[in-house]
Amino acid sequence: MSFIPAHGQNVYGLKDCISIGLERNFSILIAKNDETISKNNYTLGNAGLLPTINLNGTQSGTLDNSTQKNTDGSKISSNGVFNTVTVGSAVLGMNIFSGFKAVTTYKKLGELNQVGQLNTQLTVENFVSDIVSGYYNYILQVQLMNNLQYALVLSRERLRIDEDRYLLGSGSKLEVLQSRVYVNSDSSNLSRQNEVVRTAQIRLNQMMALENLSNEFSTRDTSIDVNPNLLYEKLLEATLVSNTNLLIAARNKTISEYDYKLIVSRSYPYLNFSGGYSYNVNTFTQSSVKNQTINGVNYGLTLGVTLFDGNNQRRSIHNSAIDRNSKDLAYREVEQAIRADLLTIYSAYNNNLRLITLEDQNYQTAKENLDIALERYKLGSLSGIDLREVQKSLLDARERLISAHYQTKLAEVSLQLISGRIMEYYK
Repeated sequence: MSFIPAHGQNVYGLKDCISIGLERNFSILIAKNDETISKNNYTLGNAGLLPTINLNGTQSGTLDNSTQKNTDGSKISSNGVFNTVTVGSAVLGMNIFSGFKAVTTYKKLGELNQVGQLNTQLTVENFVSDIVSGYYNYILQVQLMNNLQYALVLSRERLRIDEDRYLLGSGSKLEVLQSRVYVNSDSSNLSRQNEVVRTAQIRLNQMMALENLSNEFSTRDTSIDVNPNLLYEKLLEATLVSNTNLLIAARNKTISEYDYKLIVSRSYPYLNFSGGYSYNVNTFTQSSVKNQTINGVNYGLTLGVTLFDGNNQRRSIHNSAIDRNSKDLAYREVEQAIRADLLTIYSAYNNNLRLITLEDQNYQTAKENLDIALERYKLGSLSGIDLREVQKSLLDARERLISAHYQTKLAEVSLQLISGRIMEYYK
């Protein structure tokens, strides 16, 4: 009861699927782009800790016509008076003190950078979880297909026995026809399962972001092996330290603290420095002065403080304090939800481990029953209906055993994801 890959197919192991997906999956690539943006924003200049320097140049002119009438009745007219002004300057500006706003902003940008990395990590972990689940789902469907193939083998063997009996005159035509019905029924079930296997294969191709979604492959693993040694206490300890959702919630708490400090910083005095160099050239067409050049250095310090802003500062501080409390509540909510998920999934994990033992015993018993039933059927001491029931019991037991392994594997994957250890599947 094993799946034999067709010649020329790709053979993937779990690590192969994860590796391909990590390089090509669109969600991961988008998350990495967002992380790069957060990293690019984490600079001293973006926080306001570096000075700014601007270079300016201006060229302007005037072309005027003027008429001047004097009190003695004389008149002086000037036409086409063209004057120009050329200005060049370099301006330096720097925030010396603003209530620790710049330093706090830089720390906040650092936290946002960490959140960007954690969001990428969360995307990667969810992807690996999906890949592992999809990989073993494909193996599950192949095993179910093998189970149906075995059912078809049994039905064909029964048909052969009935045809031999009929030819020897010890069997009836009705038994042969009934056996053919069973063969056709099992063939139909196998055909439908082939479609399910193909769907699982395409889904895995999609998660790996392969260009050729119709790519056919087989898996290096042919069975679903589970880890029976996961302990709740160790999982809980790892979860509280490494769970990515919990880490993001903790970072959001810290960011809310920085937001509060940024609002409080508006109450402090601020001190700004500015300085520069300017060069001016003025030209005149009708004047006793033909041109004038002015250049020099300028500087200044600005000290200020906001005395009253319509109570907006007070309102902002109050709202920020509420937001800090909300972020703390959100962290506690995430922690409680994670604890509940861990406890629920671990209970299912333990239950499925017990089911594996039970279903394996049922499967071994069903195999023995089938061997006995086939011998009795060949001797004519067992009816066809009874043989079909024994055969169905074996196939159902095998299917339940396979499903128990798969459900245990899903619980195992979920526990590894919650505890922040999902990447162990890639080691």
